[in-house]
Amino acid sequence: MKIDGGCHCGALKYEADIDPARIGVCHCIDCQILSGTAFRTAVHVNAEDFQLLCGEPKTYIKTGGSGRPRIMVFCGNCGTQLYGTGVDEDAKRISLRVGTSNQRATLKPCTQIWRRSAVTWLNDLGINKSYEQGKPPKG
Repeated sequence: MKIDGGCHCGALKYEADIDPARIGVCHCIDCQILSGTAFRTAVHVNAEDFQLLCGEPKTYIKTGGSGRPRIMVFCGNCGTQLYGTGVDEDAKRISLRVGTSNQRATLKPCTQIWRRSAVTWLNDLGINKSYEQGKPPKG
């Protein structure tokens, strides 16, 4: 599915080809703090399927729950986070923030991770696949 979007002020714009079955919610503490809300909704996209059309984003490096560095990519003007990615080999996939997409109303999450960190007042999002920590590695 083709989507497009950008930051709040319009300085950054993108297009991406996504698989709607890869949309998920993360309840980890970092996602709560960085998004300013109870969870973050994102879709995993292969880096070659994402194209930044205009603007020059800023980055911030944090340590993820896995212990590996994560690059957070955002607008230096308005602060909107566009995506997160790893470094080196891990940079082949990005975690695109669904709320920045113009199609966000049609992009329903299929999975949720880090449920053990979910806020207590949030009981059910109607998502069947749920993991107490990060999604288990494929094996």
